[in-house]
Amino acid sequence: MPKFAANLTMMFNEVDFLDRFAAAGAAGFEEVEYLFPYAFVADELASRLKDNGLTQVLHNLPAGDWDAGERGIAILADRKDEFRASVDMAIAYATKLGAPQLNCLAGIAPAAADASQLKDTFVENLAWAADAFKSAGIKLLIEAINTRDIPGFYLNHTKQAADIIAETGSDNLFIQYDIYHMQIMEGDLAPTIEAYLGQISHMQLADTPGRHEPGTGEINYPFLFDHIDRIGYQGWISCEYKPAGKTEDGLGWLKPYL
Repeated sequence: MPKFAANLTMMFNEVDFLDRFAAAGAAGFEEVEYLFPYAFVADELASRLKDNGLTQVLHNLPAGDWDAGERGIAILADRKDEFRASVDMAIAYATKLGAPQLNCLAGIAPAAADASQLKDTFVENLAWAADAFKSAGIKLLIEAINTRDIPGFYLNHTKQAADIIAETGSDNLFIQYDIYHMQIMEGDLAPTIEAYLGQISHMQLADTPGRHEPGTGEINYPFLFDHIDRIGYQGWISCEYKPAGKTEDGLGWLKPYL
């Protein structure tokens, strides 16, 4: 049976962020993730996890100036030093929080950027970071994102992610497969997940259109969950969706799986 985690950035947003740990536990979740921990003291977050019987399954590396619209710096050749410093910070937080894997957002390609330089920078940064994470006992992931929600985002397709991983030569770099993003960009969800199963270490979900909970859009989630279970996926599936109403009111789809 699939294992589901709550994405605290998107869910339980009726309450302050630090109170979402308790809300997730009360709703029956045992695992959580969120975009970034860096605005908080790691010990405070660790305490919230422990107090509510939760495990943290993932967060992202620092992604540049998020409020200014940046969505990662790993493809930017002039920011390699900043990227490497961000890896050190991410490892420190992940170690304190017990997170077994972290996601690296590629970033938005600057206008008129040289495509080969973007790719070379991404591969170089990922190879270096994957080694650093391996030394810390943490997996590194990359995620393809749709160009409707984030125009210009560099990494957009599952095969592209797999090809990037192959170029790094790393055995500690994996795919974070986001069902919502990939339904928009390529569809063919079930056979794609099966084809890349050995490289997928984490999944995220939302329905489309709307990016709300399963059952609100076009994706046949009962079929997909059965398929994912049948092919032997062992990782978590995080609920990275915007609740159509109150979070608790939209959790009926999840009850058979908790």
